Amino acid sequence: MWKQNKWKIIILSLITLLPMLFGIIVWDKLPAQMSTHWGIDGAVDGKSSAACAVFILPLILLAVDWLCLWGTSFDSKNKNQNKKAMNLIFWIMPVLSLFSNGVIYATAFGMKLDVIRLMPLLLGLMFVFIGNYMPKCKQNFTLGIKIKWTLENEENWNATHRFAGKAWVLGGLLLLLCTLLPTKLLVYISLFALIPIVFIPVIYSYIYYRKQLRAGTYHAKEIIEDAWQKKSKKVTYVLLPLILIFVCVVMFTGEVKLDYKKDSFTVDASFWSKLTVEYDAIDSMEFRENFDRGVRTNGIGSAKLLAGSFKNDEFGNYTLYSHLKCKAAVILKVDDKILVINGKDMESTKTIYQELATRHKEK
Repeated sequence: MWKQNKWKIIILSLITLLPMLFGIIVWDKLPAQMSTHWGIDGAVDGKSSAACAVFILPLILLAVDWLCLWGTSFDSKNKNQNKKAMNLIFWIMPVLSLFSNGVIYATAFGMKLDVIRLMPLLLGLMFVFIGNYMPKCKQNFTLGIKIKWTLENEENWNATHRFAGKAWVLGGLLLLLCTLLPTKLLVYISLFALIPIVFIPVIYSYIYYRKQLRAGTYHAKEIIEDAWQKKSKKVTYVLLPLILIFVCVVMFTGEVKLDYKKDSFTVDASFWSKLTVEYDAIDSMEFRENFDRGVRTNGIGSAKLLAGSFKNDEFGNYTLYSHLKCKAAVILKVDDKILVINGKDMESTKTIYQELATRHKEK
């Protein structure tokens, strides 16, 4: 595949790196820190240096692109694969590079983008586009819905992919409609809209398999895999569930806890390092009902927690341990540094403030 598509790969690799060239041209006009990550509420919560945004991100996407092409090229069944289906593999990463880096540059130059709506817009268009080509995809081990019944039986493969094409188009349209929803509902309903795309085609394939068995038309052919395909399948079966579990745990679990001791307290955010502060090291403290977090410069951000190094206009660089949905905060000045913490809601944050204030006075 590499030899036959050498020039296509070169051209599309250059398109993937095109944002890097643009960044070099406008280098003097770029801010030192560029927004590169947005939270679940659509607000910027992470920045990277201009060098990282300009050079590292396109190179990562290029590496992923080559990895996908490399894996696809090892599948012997793709030698006669439908050309339109194969083109999807070639074009996904270049398009993603132009889109994601375009958003980063637009934000760097002061454009106000509603990023939380752009992602379902992009995904929706991609699923509609891919859904139209899915019925053309022939049996293989790397593209499409690769389960026992589709790989064993070509009729099941074709029927499943015709149905999946419709499901993906429908799911894509649902994602496009999600862009019209209020921000608070957008993320969760967008995730729900992915269900028909991922699971319903698999269920359909099984139902179709049972129908074939009853009709006596299911003729399973031996699935012949080479050594590389067997190993890669085993790795996928192990890694994919682990990755999904890890992402779900990190994104939707965790909390900020405070452990009060005689002379100090320890603040502990799940998935982040603990911090111990002595009461007599606190210079001042205040409670605020609405705190502007600014952006994350180093740390973690999920659907529940924010923790690490942050920066805002008021304090510059500071340390944050925060539940995402709670805007209230206790602001501590400790040895001329700022530490901001909160509870799950305003009442629990007030309790933290009162507890710290009492123990600080005792010292």
